[in-house]
Amino acid sequence: MITLYSDNSLNKAPDMLENLMPFLLHWGITALSLWVASHIFSGLKFDNASSLIVSALLLGFANAIIKPLLIVLTLPLTLLTLGLFVLVINALMIMLVASLVKGFRVSNFWTAFFASIFIAVLSIVIGSLVIGGSPANTIQMPHDGRWL
Repeated sequence: MITLYSDNSLNKAPDMLENLMPFLLHWGITALSLWVASHIFSGLKFDNASSLIVSALLLGFANAIIKPLLIVLTLPLTLLTLGLFVLVINALMIMLVASLVKGFRVSNFWTAFFASIFIAVLSIVIGSLVIGGSPANTIQMPHDGRWL
């Protein structure tokens, strides 16, 4: 009898789906928050739905990869301002994504600054509603060292 899958490979598919669900949930919450922010802030514009979806994906990647590096590099300034400089870093992440995505425009730094605060708060609220608990419960990405 020939087996195509070993016992270990059969167990990887459910693990992959378990790891994929938090990612998709984060992506959807970020996209929804960006969409609501674009209706509230006149300086934040999306040309179409695809630019919104790509912007949400890139913002998630920027927040996961570039933002921690910037926080470490600007740690003295962040400590000096008691953490308020992180708000500037959040605005810079939105401006970076807007410069990379063709259909996403941010009019100026202050629009990005206040929109980033709004997006962060709205994402926490939506995340707590989706999870069905308090905002202290967070959606966590897997920590087992595997991506997918």
